[in-house]
Amino acid sequence: MRLALQTLLLACLVALTAVAGAADLEMLPGRVTRIVDGDTIVLEAEGSKYRVRLAGIDAPERNQPWGEAATRELRRQVAGQQVEVQWYKRDRWKRLIGVIRLDGEDMNLHLVERGLAWHYKRYADEQSPGHRDAYSAAEKAAQGARRGLWSDPEPIPPWEWRKR
Repeated sequence: MRLALQTLLLACLVALTAVAGAADLEMLPGRVTRIVDGDTIVLEAEGSKYRVRLAGIDAPERNQPWGEAATRELRRQVAGQQVEVQWYKRDRWKRLIGVIRLDGEDMNLHLVERGLAWHYKRYADEQSPGHRDAYSAAEKAAQGARRGLWSDPEPIPPWEWRKR
């Protein structure tokens, strides 16, 4: 009985955290007009074009191993599609930072699941606990299955590649 009550209280707390986090998000529906790379798109919405950086992930750079594969997969999934972007801030380059949803599916998470992007833990504190856990678990699963970039013996994270 006590364990059931603790489980119920924990579930309520998680739900409240998710609702509170969702209140800070802006929804922007639009059409993807360009794939810049594996973690950046151009969205046409409300008569304007917006650069969108996918939140919570970091895909390999285009000139890095797996960079073209990540770009191709993102293009295959969302190019020309009507999507919703749940964004919460702009970065120093004025890009929207957010999650791309296609028919309700989290495309950022999709790239991590396919082994084509890292869960970008540097910004994990900006994610809801649910997103943080899902992205982390997806990365571990892709790594364990040696999918995508995890098939390389020592994949170089993009943040290290950029320093070179």
